[in-house]
Amino acid sequence: MGIKREIIKIDEELCNGCGECIPNCAEGSLVIIDGKARMVADKYCDGLGACLGHCPQGALSIVVRDADEYDHSAVEELLTRPLEEREKLAKQGQKPGFRPLEGPLRAPQGGGCPGQGMMQMKPAAPPTATPGGPVLSSLSHWPIQLRLVPANAPFLKDADLLLTADCAAASVPDFHTRYVPGKVVLMGCPKFDDVEMYVGRLREMFEQNTIKSVTILQMEVPCCSNMSSILLEAMKQAGATFPVERIVAGRGGQIMAQEKVC
Repeated sequence: MGIKREIIKIDEELCNGCGECIPNCAEGSLVIIDGKARMVADKYCDGLGACLGHCPQGALSIVVRDADEYDHSAVEELLTRPLEEREKLAKQGQKPGFRPLEGPLRAPQGGGCPGQGMMQMKPAAPPTATPGGPVLSSLSHWPIQLRLVPANAPFLKDADLLLTADCAAASVPDFHTRYVPGKVVLMGCPKFDDVEMYVGRLREMFEQNTIKSVTILQMEVPCCSNMSSILLEAMKQAGATFPVERIVAGRGGQIMAQEKVC
C-alpha cells in the first residue's frame, strides 16, 4: 500500500525524449520509452529531484502523491541490470491506455532521443582534407558517447575500438584523419561521468562481441588516466583479451606518449 510522499512527475507534453535526465538519475529509475521519459516504478524514485535541473524542457517536477515507499535495496538491485531490462520493467508497469508515440521522434533500438538512434555511415574516403576544401568526416557510426551505445550495436562486431576522452577530439588537430579511420569511436569523460557505468557498459560489449583491438586516446591531465583503468577492469570482468594501445595527448594537441598496454 502506498504512502503520500514527494516523487518525480514527468510532464509528457513538455518531454521531448532527449534523455538528459537518464544519466543524472543516480537510482536508475528513469528510462526513455518511445520518445518519452518514464519511471521504472515508484519505489525506485527517492523524490529528491537531482534530475530536475538536467531537463532542458522543464518536464520534470516534484509532486506529493500516493506512491510506493522508496526501496533502497531494490534500487541497488536495479542498478545491476542493463538499461534494456529497466526499459522492460517500465513497460510492464505502464498504465492502461498508454500509447507509444508515432512519427519521427520514435527512436530505434528502444531509445528515446532521436539523436540516440543507431546508424552506420559511410566514412569519407580518403579521410583527408582537399586543399582549400572542407575536412571530411571519418566517422562510420552513431552514437559515439559510451553511455549511449548499446552492447548489441551491430557496428561493434569484430570492431577495432577507439576509446577516447571527450577533450581529445577538441585538442588533437588531426583527430579525424589520424585516429578515427577504421575505428568504432566510444567517447566519454572519466572524471565527470559514472565510472561504474562505463565499466559495466564495456564489460557487456566485450561479452557480446568479438573485439579485435582497443586504442585508448586520453589527455595528459591526471583525471583522464582513469580511462585506462576503466578499460582494464572491464576486460578483467569480461575475461576478454585483445591488443590495447594507449596514446596520451597534451593539452596543446601534441602526442606525448604512445605505448602498448597488453
